[in-house]
Amino acid sequence: MRILTFSTLYPNATAPQFGVFVENRLRQLLASGEVEARVVAPVPWVPGDYGWLGSYARLARIPAEEHRHGIAVRHPRYPQLPRIGETLHPLGLALGALPALRRLQREGFDFELIDAHYFYPDGVAAALLARWLGKPFVVTARGTDLVTIAKHPLPQRMIRAAAEAADGLITVSASLAEELAGLGIARERVTVLRNGVDLAHFRPAEREAARARFGVSGPAPVLASVGHLIPRKGNEWILRALPALSGVRLLIAGQGPEQALLEGLIRELGLAGRVTLLGEVAHAELSQLYSAADVLVLATGHEGWPNVLLEAMACGTPVLANAVSGCPEIVTAPEAGRLMPDRQPATIAAHAAALLAALPDRAATRRYAEGFSWEATTRGQLDLFRAILARRRAGG
Repeated sequence: MRILTFSTLYPNATAPQFGVFVENRLRQLLASGEVEARVVAPVPWVPGDYGWLGSYARLARIPAEEHRHGIAVRHPRYPQLPRIGETLHPLGLALGALPALRRLQREGFDFELIDAHYFYPDGVAAALLARWLGKPFVVTARGTDLVTIAKHPLPQRMIRAAAEAADGLITVSASLAEELAGLGIARERVTVLRNGVDLAHFRPAEREAARARFGVSGPAPVLASVGHLIPRKGNEWILRALPALSGVRLLIAGQGPEQALLEGLIRELGLAGRVTLLGEVAHAELSQLYSAADVLVLATGHEGWPNVLLEAMACGTPVLANAVSGCPEIVTAPEAGRLMPDRQPATIAAHAAALLAALPDRAATRRYAEGFSWEATTRGQLDLFRAILARRRAGG
């Protein structure tokens, strides 16, 4: 099968960890040997690499074409107007990507199916591209697209129309399938294919060496939080819980707009000697960070399928997660860790203390994670894509 992966959430040379979950799923699919794929990952147009553009300047440094893990990736530019252009975002994305898709066809890669990730604007744009090119398309919902964006009236109508037009619908958790059903999409049309974890990459590392790498020594318990520094991830609430956890250290990995707020809160709460803001930790180093921690804490407001939970467990580290969205589908046994009913500081502190007091065996946590390989997800994709193409060939 020849497929085109289409998503604005895809890693690139300037942001190698951005959307890595889309790349990981595609890599596993290609490893089956039954699929040939190209990637079109559009990026917003900016006038150049100018300092006054702030974080947007990096977009100018993204190459037009690159290869990642042997996969050809193209990054066409598209217009994106802040605020006032949000409702036109899918159309601009589709128009910006169309020449790249047609060029692929002229060069001999006449893809049979468009595999789009994230519903808005990507899935809506994919619906337009599929109509213009006469191709079937599949959309995978991943979290924020349905949990927040779909709550706004106009995007909701566009998402519903794209879902109704799609030849296949995938969600990464059962909770997201229910979100689609809430938009009026028949539940039987939705295939749940959860993300897996790379068990070869994420595996336990030598504990003391891993701790030393991140400046931790001694017997103090260590919590870790991994993710973009944004309000949804809940790092503020983890920090506010820490004064009630005597002697516990906290490592926070990530970058984002909450950096200054978190730095100020660390000073305000007198936590300078107990909290380390690590900045962005490379994907290749995350297994060391998970191995250094006693518990990974995810105080998120919502997630589709939080990959960090499986990554930590694959390294033998149990997790403490807010019981929202896909988290209860991941943490289902004591060896995985604990769920908490909310992310209030007192709740985080109480559940963290209880977990630290009775940590599961790290080998048992690793064995639990081994039940989340990519094999079933890859098989599910192949079955869905084959069925869609068979219907198309039969004229259905």
